[in-house]
Amino acid sequence: MNPLKVERVVKQYGDKTAVNGLSFEVSEGEIYGLLGANGAGKTTTMRMVLGLIFPDGGDIRYFGKPYSKEQLSMLGYLPEERGMYPKIKVSDQIVYLAQLRGMSRKDAEANLRKWLDKFQVPEYYDKKVEELSKGNQQKIQFIAAVIHNPRIVILDEAFSGLDPVNVELLKTTVKELRDNGTSIVFSTHRMEHVEELCRNITIMHKSNPVLQGPIREIKKKFPQERVILSADAPISGLETVPGVVSVVRHEHGYELKVREPETAQAVLRHALAQGPVRRFELMEPTLNEIFIKTVGENHE
Repeated sequence: MNPLKVERVVKQYGDKTAVNGLSFEVSEGEIYGLLGANGAGKTTTMRMVLGLIFPDGGDIRYFGKPYSKEQLSMLGYLPEERGMYPKIKVSDQIVYLAQLRGMSRKDAEANLRKWLDKFQVPEYYDKKVEELSKGNQQKIQFIAAVIHNPRIVILDEAFSGLDPVNVELLKTTVKELRDNGTSIVFSTHRMEHVEELCRNITIMHKSNPVLQGPIREIKKKFPQERVILSADAPISGLETVPGVVSVVRHEHGYELKVREPETAQAVLRHALAQGPVRRFELMEPTLNEIFIKTVGENHE
């Protein structure tokens, strides 16, 4: 039985439908990607999963059970907007939040020190939130989301405001949670993070799920249209190869857009006729390209 099952949920505000018939499941030890432009229905979906609002139709199950106070301690949430009180000490806030989720004060304090040590900031225990940088505030808010060892975690733009070093630190931490069996719903605009972390995704557009499934299977449905090519000497006439749509010259080679994968072989033959080729690759579509195609084609 999967930890989280969302089945045909619908949420309306007056005559506006915010979520329309959305279904997905998150297995144990999985990071599930929930994607969509602003206003697509992601936040409403996350609020329903958290029990902050209830669906008007459909069903949400947690290990097979409906939402109740029992589920409160197993859910963790990192919102996109920072919500920590700036003038209160880190330890006072996080320990209090952990106690609301059912932890003892002793266990909460021990867990907080463990997390601060993990993030190499043990000195933040007695600091006020306003004394920290935005990136470190995000780390503290992440700790607040997982301090009580939840089994289901909702991460909304978890890496926003972080420099590349701290993005990698937090990504590693999220992977560790996954590997320890936590089920994670991950929402972000950064498609490269989704490709690295998620196995399955839902792309939402104007309240509707428009693309769902394993990323590997989704990519197979979209054509390979991009060729990367580099050689020791300049290659002339690439734009004359039938089926080549565009050619862009980069510092270390060429990027071509082709109408169909078969065109790539003609490009390779054309390049080899002029000398050795150092790199040739027919690229699978990126999730970013798939997202733009899917949502773009659905724009009115």
